[in-house]
Amino acid sequence: MSSDEFREAVADVKPLKRSRRIALKGPAPAPVPEQRRRDEIAALAESLEGPTSVDDALDSGEELVYLRDGMSRQVLRRLRRGHWVIQDGLDLHGLNRDQAAVAVAAFLHQCAARGLRCVRIVHGKGLGSHNREPVLKAKLRKWLPPRQEVLAYCQAPASEGGSGALLVLLKAKH
Repeated sequence: MSSDEFREAVADVKPLKRSRRIALKGPAPAPVPEQRRRDEIAALAESLEGPTSVDDALDSGEELVYLRDGMSRQVLRRLRRGHWVIQDGLDLHGLNRDQAAVAVAAFLHQCAARGLRCVRIVHGKGLGSHNREPVLKAKLRKWLPPRQEVLAYCQAPASEGGSGALLVLLKAKH
């Protein structure tokens, strides 16, 4: 379309009358601190779940946590935050103490031989045991630290079993 054709097309167009009213905008609503609200909810949830830091976890004795002497606490922080991919797992549900001890030893030996770094051991919450106590959880506290391949362990995040499971960091295969 040329400029002459355009002028012909809009020749009978008349401008709109201007309104004498001016639309005033009201004051803008106060901003909603959405991220702050989410942070506060997350902090509350974390405080209800357990220790807020690795140092608190090590000092409290309530959460099942271990870090081999000479290892940086940063290793444990990374383990808790999912830095390493869980490469295999062992579920101890339905096993008695003796069966669980054999299963854990065999599992860790196999994982070390395969060169795995991070594994999960599900010990359960003890809901099926006498007095509803987590028997295997207490046993793991004794079984894991003496094993040379175990560098650290901590309670698994809720999505991986929470207080009924451990994440275990193993030595790298040389």
